[in-house]
Amino acid sequence: MTVMMHRAVVYRAYPTREQAALIERTCGCARFLYNRMLADKIAHYRETGEMLRVTPARYKREFPWLKEVDSFALCNAQLNLDAAYRNFFRRVKAGEKPGFPKYKAKHRSRCCYKTNFVNGNIRFEGDGRYLRLPKLGSVRVRQKREIDPSWRIKSVTVEHTRSGRFEVSVLFEFETQEPERVEPESFVGLDYSSHDLYVTSDGERPGYPRCFRRTEWKLAREQRKLSRMQKGSANWGKQKARVARIHEKTRNQRKDFHHKAANGLVERYDCVCVEDLDMSGMSRSLKLGKSTMDNGFGMFRALLSYKLEDRGKRLVTVGRLFPSSQLCHECGYRFSGTKDLSVREWTCPSCGRTHDRDVNAARNIRDEGMRLALSA
Repeated sequence: MTVMMHRAVVYRAYPTREQAALIERTCGCARFLYNRMLADKIAHYRETGEMLRVTPARYKREFPWLKEVDSFALCNAQLNLDAAYRNFFRRVKAGEKPGFPKYKAKHRSRCCYKTNFVNGNIRFEGDGRYLRLPKLGSVRVRQKREIDPSWRIKSVTVEHTRSGRFEVSVLFEFETQEPERVEPESFVGLDYSSHDLYVTSDGERPGYPRCFRRTEWKLAREQRKLSRMQKGSANWGKQKARVARIHEKTRNQRKDFHHKAANGLVERYDCVCVEDLDMSGMSRSLKLGKSTMDNGFGMFRALLSYKLEDRGKRLVTVGRLFPSSQLCHECGYRFSGTKDLSVREWTCPSCGRTHDRDVNAARNIRDEGMRLALSA
């Protein structure tokens, strides 16, 4: 069976000085339009009690300089605002406490815009060394992977990162055969670990290198320099970019480790069982918060999910109320002493078996995930 799939590929871009200035101007116009439309919607609702429906064309008459930038960037700003409103009302109906759409600040929001493919306005040129974009023309890019000629471009997101780099994220659409569902034969359970990222039911620990911890001293030094500078000065801007480059390097190291660890699990096992943890709540912990944010287990779980789906395999999530750390894997005895996180090893009072806390929990997660997978 043929299915339609999408893949986003990120390229490093090297625009000229004029192209870089136009990218900045386009991002500013998209942000201005988003804020202006939000303000008009709020004012109109307060006056009439009805929702205002407007398009970027109305604002181009009032602000002619909006015509100088890519029109698709302005259209996507409107779509983003509409999506923010839809998410707000959806969460209200669900009984949650949603956040109302907010204005985008110039110095805190992402400097990016999105444009769409229409009638060949976006294409690669020069053996993939250049990417032609609306209004910008041909922008030099660095291609790290070969793209199948049958892949079709859907949209492009252009971003000027805080570290000073320019990146273009190209969204491709292509047809492929739906992966055949694999009957699970090999199972593995993953228990979350603050230091090692996870521990498998086979006792393996990937040994997460703690990317943020290793660069924390350097980041603190650069942030102290930034705090002593005059805000808004040229040196302040340069130092701010240095701090952003440290964060960017840490992010890239973490993402690289996650991809390699996920690929290893996907190649060896047919079904991976994980716990449904409240990562947001754990990140607010005074003792475990920094380690939880550092290892990024939630992002790793998302990577693992789509890599398994691409191969017809499964990711089974065990409920967060399942007492994986308290159950003895051998006899099923429930030992409440493991509620204390400082207990790393314990002996079952029923069968006398000594357990490593993490390995025992991973085996219980594997068995429960196996039961859920086979009963589905």
